[in-house]
Amino acid sequence: MATQDFLVELGTEELPPKALKTLSHAFTQGITKGLEDAGIEFGAVEAFAAPRRLALRIRNLADAQPDKAVEKRGPAVKAAFDDSGNPTRALTGFATSLGVTPDQLDTMETDKGAWLVYRTVEQGKPTIELLPQLIEQSLAALPIPKRMRWGAYRTEFVRPVHWLVLLYGNKVIDAEVMGLQAGNQTRGHRFHCPHELIVPTPADYEVVLREEGHVIANFSERRDAIRAGVAAIAEKEGNGQAVIDDDLLDEVTALNEWPVPLLGRFEERFLEVPSEALISSMKEHQKYFHVVDDDGRMLPLFITVANLESHDPAQVIAGNEKVIRPRLSDAAFFYNTDRKVRLEDRIDRLKPIVFQEKLGSIYDKSVRVAALAAKIADAIGSDPALAERAAMLAKTDLVTEMVLEFTDLQGIMGQYYADNDGEPADVAKALNEQYMPRFAGDDLPTTLTGCAVAIADRLDSLVGLFGINQPPSGTRDPFGLRRASLGVLRIIIERALPLDLQTCCEWAAENFDNLTEQNTATTVVDYMLERFRAHYEEQGIGAEVYLAVHARRPTRPLDFDRRIKAVEAFRQLPEAQALAAANKRVSNILTKQGGEAIGEAVDNSLLQDDAEKALAEQVAAQSEAVLPLFEQGDYGAALSSLANLRQPVDNFFDQVMVMADDEAIRNNRLALLNRLRNLFLRVADISLLPTAG
Repeated sequence: MATQDFLVELGTEELPPKALKTLSHAFTQGITKGLEDAGIEFGAVEAFAAPRRLALRIRNLADAQPDKAVEKRGPAVKAAFDDSGNPTRALTGFATSLGVTPDQLDTMETDKGAWLVYRTVEQGKPTIELLPQLIEQSLAALPIPKRMRWGAYRTEFVRPVHWLVLLYGNKVIDAEVMGLQAGNQTRGHRFHCPHELIVPTPADYEVVLREEGHVIANFSERRDAIRAGVAAIAEKEGNGQAVIDDDLLDEVTALNEWPVPLLGRFEERFLEVPSEALISSMKEHQKYFHVVDDDGRMLPLFITVANLESHDPAQVIAGNEKVIRPRLSDAAFFYNTDRKVRLEDRIDRLKPIVFQEKLGSIYDKSVRVAALAAKIADAIGSDPALAERAAMLAKTDLVTEMVLEFTDLQGIMGQYYADNDGEPADVAKALNEQYMPRFAGDDLPTTLTGCAVAIADRLDSLVGLFGINQPPSGTRDPFGLRRASLGVLRIIIERALPLDLQTCCEWAAENFDNLTEQNTATTVVDYMLERFRAHYEEQGIGAEVYLAVHARRPTRPLDFDRRIKAVEAFRQLPEAQALAAANKRVSNILTKQGGEAIGEAVDNSLLQDDAEKALAEQVAAQSEAVLPLFEQGDYGAALSSLANLRQPVDNFFDQVMVMADDEAIRNNRLALLNRLRNLFLRVADISLLPTAG
């Protein structure tokens, strides 16, 4: 089958920069999936995305769908002809529906008799006939929250569309998409090349745009060029190092077709303002990169990326310096103004701010969190007074001028202002650490006071919202309770804190007097333990390991984690599958015989067979060996030791009849099995692990 390269480019007004990568990926996936569903073969796929264009090049695209054998079964031979051998209505109706005569049908023999069947070959459609619809479908499915119309057109898209390139080889596909007639003319840079350019073939696409149009169409190439250019100009002209945030880099890449980094300066007096405030101002409002020295201290420099090559770069730099100066002046003014009022004097200003209608104000929440943080601090060996103080001050920076202007600085400014007020170091640091981890993989609190406040704040939200029956539902989680749960689990595990979730949630529930749901603490603990599942799956630990541990419902996260690691290691042992199968068998036997009513006291005088005597001896020995390990939480060593029970367990089931006629012997054997199973249950229900066969 013949192949040609294919190119589609949709030209638009400037696309939303934060959405460009997502739109490009979705556009590419939509078209390639459409081709796959149509059975059309193709080679390498190359996506292009720039401020005014979404494009896709597909190498070696087949010129048609492959022919497809079609087989449609009709009536059974018995039902197809009457006694005289004439076609019945069933046969004629089937043939007519296919537009054929009965003699064009074949006979197919099956186990259930002979059937008439119609066989033909359906010719594949030409690719160029299918592409316009596939493109339309892909564009319609793009993740665009709000589409717009323009002019008198009924077409809707994220931005107005202006041109369309559709090339298969060197031929233009005669089609219309989104009201645009396809051609082979693209457009260059809005200022450097404000006219149309001919694209002879798909292979020439990015070359034409770069060399004639002053456009780097490939997003990754443009991104790499910006990163290298920003780093080089910081080092060469600023004697520093550019700090390049990946999200900002993506946004700047999506704003520029022909990026040119330029170095600007601002007054050193602004460096008296916390660097986070300066950086936020530069990043959020101006999309600038900041520069630091070898020690990580901020320099009075910034790097902007212009979308053109200016004949007078100094003018462009001066314009940017003029724009950033009032922004930095605002930040300096806010900082100086805020420091005139102590954080503790702002506590009452939290009273009018609603946290949640039924759960009161931010002030009410602060009081609850302070009480809970003190208890948690005491439980982890920290100072309850410091935790209580930090929790009462934790939200006060929300009413400062700086945070009202730069909301992403909450907590960060709280720490600066607490230091300024002379608060204890741990209290000041906790005001920032209360929000950690802010996202997956983020840093955790380094102080125990910070840990106590961070945990207390999250548990207060969880218990409060579950207690008024407002848990997360589906994709709706306005208070970020899923993220809060994972944050608590991470802090407790990675900081090795001896906390019990059940106890902590009960402490949190005591601070509310209006919860309507019963057993709120238990419900929240169950919800949080369920978050562990995805947490461990991300680490490559199978769901069956999580389920085995979860079956025992350990409510101390650190203990839960140790069990998970121990069971995962046990699962790798050669004895694991056999012992999991044996535990499953024991579990079934004990359940049928009364379950928990069966004790585990074994009478050695009732042991008869050598195999059961050997098992009883080994179980007793293992019990003595592993119980101290359980007490220490050394589950890995305990399970490794219990793996030695495989052979005596196998021998027992091979040679001993558990359900003996003699009731005393039968009950004694059940007790032995119960004692065996309870040893494993001290860690997890390993009967839930996969077994051989």
